[in-house]
Amino acid sequence: MENKAGNKNLHKASKAKKDEFYTQLSDIEKELKHYKEHFKDRVVYCNCDDPRVSNFFHYFSYNYEKLGLKKLITTCYKNQNMDLFSQNDSEQAICLDYEGDKNENNVPDLNEIGIKKLKGDGDFRSKECIELLKQSDIVVTNPPFSLFREYIAQLVEYEKKFVIIGNVNAISYKEIFKLIKENKIWLGISIHSGDREFGVPDDYPLTAAGYRIDENGNKFIRVKGVRWFTNLDYKERHEDLILYKRYTPEEYPTYDNYNAINVDKTKEIPMCYNGVMGVPITFLDKYNPDQFEIIGMSASAGYSEEIVGIPFLGKKDARPLLKGKNTYARIFIRNLRLQ
Repeated sequence: MENKAGNKNLHKASKAKKDEFYTQLSDIEKELKHYKEHFKDRVVYCNCDDPRVSNFFHYFSYNYEKLGLKKLITTCYKNQNMDLFSQNDSEQAICLDYEGDKNENNVPDLNEIGIKKLKGDGDFRSKECIELLKQSDIVVTNPPFSLFREYIAQLVEYEKKFVIIGNVNAISYKEIFKLIKENKIWLGISIHSGDREFGVPDDYPLTAAGYRIDENGNKFIRVKGVRWFTNLDYKERHEDLILYKRYTPEEYPTYDNYNAINVDKTKEIPMCYNGVMGVPITFLDKYNPDQFEIIGMSASAGYSEEIVGIPFLGKKDARPLLKGKNTYARIFIRNLRLQ
């Protein structure tokens, strides 16, 4: 799937070391409402958030009792510029602990929040942040997109539950796709298409399309291809995709170089075909692991049996070919209901 405008923004952010994308509170609320039962008596860690401006901290601190949390921890990477955050007056990385409302006014007051300076820079890979990670049960944040592989690897290493934001193109990373294939990571429920608006620091260079400044001078930028990634289950993930079309060789041609048929749209998956099918990456928005098995993903360069999952036929091109022409990236699946 191509998201050229969104990718261009992300590449610019990565090159300029600008990974501070502030998630909108409304987007956080729409996603996290589906996981309420997972948070009871759990320690939540937001390890890529300046708690002074983070909407993740806002959401969890104001919903602490409603969710039944055990503890909320937030840490942020130290600021490279004094005015990087609108409410920040220090380059010191900090950690905030919150253990609920003490004076029963239903507001997280300053005297109820434990604030301490970190010895290091607050990088999620630092020793003291890893120690905090070990104490947590669920990680919820918007990690640096440019470090997404490394960030996920750390969560997997320490066997943490998580709900995090990333770019849809991360699906094609072999390290990420392997986890998706093994049903260890899946997409969240609230974002299935389109783009999302993020707040950015005051010094962020707004030269790309899709930016705006609100009446208070806050800067925002729209990014395409955003998705939630999680390993917390939700009931909607187990609802069958309704199939209505029948298979015909004419409408569903077989690839030149794979023993699989091509399906251009997820909603057009044939209901009666029990072989391997190549479907768009956006299929994962509707993926029910009880209904379909993910076998692999088409290769964009050299053939890799571990990723592709089915035998490659030919020598010239590992991408999915139809009459000699390359199609878009495809995920190879099989209908479990027909096996």
